[in-house]
Amino acid sequence: MSHNAYITAEPIEGSDDGPLAGLTVAVKDNISTEGVPTTCGSAMLAEYVPPYDATVVRRLKEAGATIPGKTNMDEFGMGTTTETSAFGPVENPAAEGHVPGGSSGGSAAAVAAGEADLALGSDTGGSVRCPAAFCGVVGIKPTYGLVSRYGLVAYANSLEQIGPLAPTVEEAAELLEVIAGPDDRDATTRDARAETGDDDAYDYAGAADGDVDGMEVGVPTELLEGADEGVTEQFWAAIDDLESRGASYHEVDLPSLSHAVEAYYVIAMSEASSNLARFDGVRYGLPASETDEGYEGDWNDTFARVREEGFGEEVKRRVLLGTYALSAGYQDKYYKKAQDARAWVKRDFDEALSEADVLASPTMPVPPFERGESLDDPLKMYLADANTTPVNLANLPAISVPAGETDEGLPVGLQLVGPAFGEKTVIRAGSALA
Repeated sequence: MSHNAYITAEPIEGSDDGPLAGLTVAVKDNISTEGVPTTCGSAMLAEYVPPYDATVVRRLKEAGATIPGKTNMDEFGMGTTTETSAFGPVENPAAEGHVPGGSSGGSAAAVAAGEADLALGSDTGGSVRCPAAFCGVVGIKPTYGLVSRYGLVAYANSLEQIGPLAPTVEEAAELLEVIAGPDDRDATTRDARAETGDDDAYDYAGAADGDVDGMEVGVPTELLEGADEGVTEQFWAAIDDLESRGASYHEVDLPSLSHAVEAYYVIAMSEASSNLARFDGVRYGLPASETDEGYEGDWNDTFARVREEGFGEEVKRRVLLGTYALSAGYQDKYYKKAQDARAWVKRDFDEALSEADVLASPTMPVPPFERGESLDDPLKMYLADANTTPVNLANLPAISVPAGETDEGLPVGLQLVGPAFGEKTVIRAGSALA
């Protein structure tokens, strides 16, 4: 456990047999585990122990998996580097001195370091795919509604999904098979069989056959603009590899993507400001009685003290921006315009995917940052999400697979995006490379 990948290393045993028997699956620390702390990487929840399991945790246990512990993460999922955790930053096992990506950096690092066979993360704007790319492993962001969010501590409800991280595409697909499917406790879930008309819609591992002969790949030019030269070089090498296996590609234009990052952050921060209102020292969070004056004096002062002590700087920044975007006089100017941009992004993706089986881009436009590099410049961190956030806005599935290394030996990821509930297609394409 030398990379600070875990916040809590407390094993949770699963059933005696099942498809994951004998395997360890680390779980991101914003996913509820009965009787085991779930901190979300925040001092606000340092002592919180859930009374129930998330649906995905229950399914892991029923499948025979052992959960070795809860993995470190950016506080409440807010970050791209896993440096905003109240429990310290995570080291990147694949690139010493660099960040592992975020916010699921602990999960990716645990898999990359061999501290877990597999792991679960959550992806609100790239938080599974980014650390997968930075740590040289595979990460899948499922279609919105494929995997239950019951028991996931919400950052932005309309954007996030729980997804697997693994050394290979086939292993990630096997984990996805276990956690996918409708859930009575989450009304947003859908049955992939009904959505696709495919009785074998959940046979994700079977789709990992590497057969891309005849597959058409669209390459959005907007997601290559401004990318690091070393990243671009490895991206085109991966496209060449797909071509050598029988795939073909063409460039596509997605003009809406120039506004995707702005739209994503307005929506995500607005939803975060609403979701985090419950952390007031009464319902959740640090007990108000532990502040200097306890419950004495004005309630607003007590509420403010609890949040000042419990939240880190990045969380406070996003709550303030989200509250501002939803405030009287500004909701139409910012939040509603962001929702209009979201619809535009979805329409562009749908049109592009009508002429391609998958869309391909670098997962991240840059290689892993050096530790501390982005903390003083949050905007740099936000802009690094340019390739991943549009997928969440469009509620589509995507996979990040290793695509080689830069000349400096830093991991590069290739992102493949498919149509809604097209997980089998992106898994098939990804398995040709990993």
